[in-house]
Amino acid sequence: MPQRSSTQRSITQLAGLLGAQGILTRLAADRVRRAGIKLEPLLSRVGLTVDQINDPEHRISVRKQIAFLEFAAEKLNDDFLGLTLVSEADCRDLGLLYYVMASSDTLGDALESVARYSRIGNEAIVFEYRGGLQPSQRVTYSGIPRHADRHQMEAFLVAAVRIARLLTGRRFVPKRVSMVHVRSGSISKLAHYLGEDIEFGSDVDEIVFPTNSAKWPLVEADTRLNKILVKVCEETLSTHESSTSAFRTKVENIVSSLLPHGHARVEIVARKLGVSERTLARRLAKEGVTFIEVLQQLKASLATRYLDEGQMPISKIAWLLGFEEASSFSHACRRWLGKSPRELRSAATALA
Repeated sequence: MPQRSSTQRSITQLAGLLGAQGILTRLAADRVRRAGIKLEPLLSRVGLTVDQINDPEHRISVRKQIAFLEFAAEKLNDDFLGLTLVSEADCRDLGLLYYVMASSDTLGDALESVARYSRIGNEAIVFEYRGGLQPSQRVTYSGIPRHADRHQMEAFLVAAVRIARLLTGRRFVPKRVSMVHVRSGSISKLAHYLGEDIEFGSDVDEIVFPTNSAKWPLVEADTRLNKILVKVCEETLSTHESSTSAFRTKVENIVSSLLPHGHARVEIVARKLGVSERTLARRLAKEGVTFIEVLQQLKASLATRYLDEGQMPISKIAWLLGFEEASSFSHACRRWLGKSPRELRSAATALA
């Protein structure tokens, strides 16, 4: 009996590792150090310190992690930093969540556990499992802007495939993968993990697993251990206080997926949020903005990000932002940022 009590205490301690663990931040910081690059200035840009990075118990916000990965990728000249970090990480560092998955009977059970329990420690990231003949795992952000991220999402999707391979003992590739953000140039590094069927600029971030893979047995399945872990997770979940997110960010995340299709209109956004247009306007007003302001500021932010992608044609950027013609995009850029797209791109190149 004392032995069982000790085991449950250690499992409960593992639960504390869930959430904003900052695993990616710490892995990136380690790479920065090994590259001989000064870490402190990079951390200070996102409001972090070396002491916080060195303390594995210190929780790091998802917003800060996303920003730090962007800065680190630029300094390291690694356009696939998320993939790089995940490919060398120890999956067991996920703590309780990993062991709940590993002890499950099948891959479908493991993916369901992720969908239910990942929010215990961090409600900024939501995993949704969809069963069926071709099961899928979808990732959405709650309370943080999706358009600001690229490396973290790619890390999540690659990690999901890597863990699934590890747990099933099968060297498979997904049926297809989609991501909301846009990429230009070669994606051969990602294709090695995610297969050739990768869609960028999609409405969703999602992995579709192979046919009948939900039934694949796991090599470390342990029914008794899984029952203990699930009980701990359920107890933690029942006492977990849900956090609320800014309504503006929810609007931004929907708008960013609608822009390329020219459907970023208030009535469509309101419908997707399940509210009336009047309610949408009222809730945004409480945060001091209007829908048009959110839309224009988001477009300006995305324009800057896309123009930094030196290989992406300006005509494609115009389409991604919902403009029918490049000339309209050029006029909008001058209005938002005081320069034409070509001038902004030249300035970004000069700073690189």
